Amino acid sequence: MLSRKSESFVRNEITYVHVVQGEYAVSDRIDTVLTTILGSCVSTCIWDPVIRIGGMNHFLLPDGGPGHGKEFRYGLYAMELLINGLLKNGASKDRLEAKLFGGATMNDGLGKIGAANGVFALGFLADEGIRCVAQSLGGTSARRVRFTPTTGLAQQLIVKSDAVAPPRVMLPIKRNDDVIFF
Repeated sequence: MLSRKSESFVRNEITYVHVVQGEYAVSDRIDTVLTTILGSCVSTCIWDPVIRIGGMNHFLLPDGGPGHGKEFRYGLYAMELLINGLLKNGASKDRLEAKLFGGATMNDGLGKIGAANGVFALGFLADEGIRCVAQSLGGTSARRVRFTPTTGLAQQLIVKSDAVAPPRVMLPIKRNDDVIFF
């Protein structure tokens, strides 16, 4: 069983499901790995260790307030979709374990969005009684995350900001300030 709203590809007999902003995936297949790339967004990886099912979401903002559209971008909606997907497939809420990733401050222009996402996710899990067993939140670097939903194994690769090639220095254009009329 694999329920998702995400793109997938197969490599070396493993199905990789990439979860992007506003999406989630739930699986109980041993040949499936859920992946995402995060900056200020947060991804929650949740699994039930007894029936060996798990899932991942990826949200952009903690909440949109009343009257905002595109609920898929918001944490509350993303968390509800993920948890309901797990419960519909036999998971028990009292056994769920979560791991959180993301919430970086990627640049000063985004304010405290990453931190707000992390605070929201931790608060949501506490309110729902879901144990957070691991977290990697904050910082200033992007992350690549891989999650194996049947084992609960999560792996993270920090993408250093200096891993991106610096922009080339542009030489000034020689200009001729003369205006030619013809």
